[in-house]
Amino acid sequence: MKVSDILQIKGNTLYTVNPDTSLLEAVNTMAEHDIGSVVIMEYGELVGMLTFREIIETLAKNNGTVGTHSLRKIMDDAPLTCTPETDVNEVRRMMLERHTRYLPVLDNRTLMGVISFYDVAKAVVEEQSFENKMLKAYIRDWPEERTEERSDERTAQP
Repeated sequence: MKVSDILQIKGNTLYTVNPDTSLLEAVNTMAEHDIGSVVIMEYGELVGMLTFREIIETLAKNNGTVGTHSLRKIMDDAPLTCTPETDVNEVRRMMLERHTRYLPVLDNRTLMGVISFYDVAKAVVEEQSFENKMLKAYIRDWPEERTEERSDERTAQP
């Protein structure tokens, strides 16, 4: 399974902001759309990512307030990315190694979408469930050996 398969199922709704957007505005966008991240774009290029991790770090530094910072000072300016052709197992490994929950998907320099750890886990479970059903159907439809052939084989002499 490839990342493009996940994007097909998930759809291609994207929420982006620019690096000069205030953290408060970005948090409101995330809350309004019930999303855990926003992609930060500037001049058509991915320049960063904002997730709840950066928001929590900012809240901790500012005694519980978001302050007046722009995203440029807070964002992850080197987010881990993948392509639509990246294998899902590779994505799982990448996300686990880097403790990343959200991954922008780039085709060359074009943003195709964002996949989350949840999206990957859901896709893997659905794929395994499908394989499990296919294997059970195969086993259930396994042709039985005829007993006549088996008894003939035992009595045959070389």
